Amino acid sequence: MLSKSIIAATTFALAVSAQTSTKCSPLKQDCPADPAVGKKGISCDFTKGACDALEHIAGKAVTYGSQGAVSAVDAPLQAPTLVSKESIFFGRIEVEMQAAPGQGVVTSIVLLSDDLDEIDLEALGSTNDNIQSNTFSRGDQEKHDLLGLLPVSDLTGASHKYTVDWTTDRIEFSVDGAVKRTLRRADIPERYPESPMQLKVGAWVAGYKDGDEGRTHWAGGIADFSKGPSSSFFKRIKVTDYAGGSSATDRDVKEYTYGDRSGNAKSIQIHLADGSTTTADSPSSGSASSSSSSSSSSASSSTETETTKSSSTKSSSAEPSTTATTSTKETPTTESSATTSEGKTHSTGSTNSTMVTKTTTGTQTTDGSGTATQSTTVSSQTTKPTSGAAAGVAIGAGLAAVAAFVAL
Repeated sequence: MLSKSIIAATTFALAVSAQTSTKCSPLKQDCPADPAVGKKGISCDFTKGACDALEHIAGKAVTYGSQGAVSAVDAPLQAPTLVSKESIFFGRIEVEMQAAPGQGVVTSIVLLSDDLDEIDLEALGSTNDNIQSNTFSRGDQEKHDLLGLLPVSDLTGASHKYTVDWTTDRIEFSVDGAVKRTLRRADIPERYPESPMQLKVGAWVAGYKDGDEGRTHWAGGIADFSKGPSSSFFKRIKVTDYAGGSSATDRDVKEYTYGDRSGNAKSIQIHLADGSTTTADSPSSGSASSSSSSSSSSASSSTETETTKSSSTKSSSAEPSTTATTSTKETPTTESSATTSEGKTHSTGSTNSTMVTKTTTGTQTTDGSGTATQSTTVSSQTTKPTSGAAAGVAIGAGLAAVAAFVAL
């Protein structure tokens, strides 16, 4: 069983992940529009070379070869990263990837929005039988759903297809075509990711000498490059934009803007190439509602639509909203139970993923190096010895130099 100090340090590192950076926060100010992937989608075969839809944004260069795009690391703070030039507003990503091996090295698939909604998959090079799945809402460390540990056979030795299918009412995480974890909006209504996101992929060094203790522990230890670099390989990427709905859009979507400071899906303006503007579906409907600047919306429409003039600038007339937040509680595997600090025990019948219970409070600030200060309380856990150790390590999922990685 992990010591309380190690768990606390690991949880400290976890919190940093939620506080990633953004160039412009639409929760606080007017921001530029997000160009949309739209009906054209993205399909990249990196075994044939670079893809125009994604660009290298920082750090060591990404190279290309017969195994695809190579994100290789061989020193602390490296994070060769590719990012999509355009965003999806609900949608599906499929990434065929072989994760980088070795302790201290992490390979990430991240969806991130301007207001810091986040959906991510984290492959630890020190663990060869699972990949971690996490979500965050608006960068709030208390609004997250961590820790689906999705089983994977030979994570770092073979290529696998990882899929995130994100609709208005649920998120499915799949490995090689099999759904391993499902998160439903109805279960997490106050922390469901719901704003336009870009895709980021790459490997990065999370464990290094004098680095954050919790992050290093989560990553399996200090990375060792004495035998050469550690490389991840991205063969193919496919991105489908649902444009505010729950299936591939067939409309010519130009861009997305934030209609107010809430970050809510219904406030997102979907600007079409013809100058009309639509809004997202309600969670229960199947395709985005639309209205034209030259015609009124149908009285039979199941969602309220808004007619505005197409704009390339995100505007807002609403005042920032204040929302009370509560700490998050997740359920463990079928073979264990976790007792929260409130004395409640939770269990689940799912065998596809592993989740843990966590309670956090405190404040945090970050800078370019990803440092933070935080006060954290973690609930005690009662588990079988084998699952207890796994759960302790799992508390650190999603983490910190995702902040370093995502902030690029």
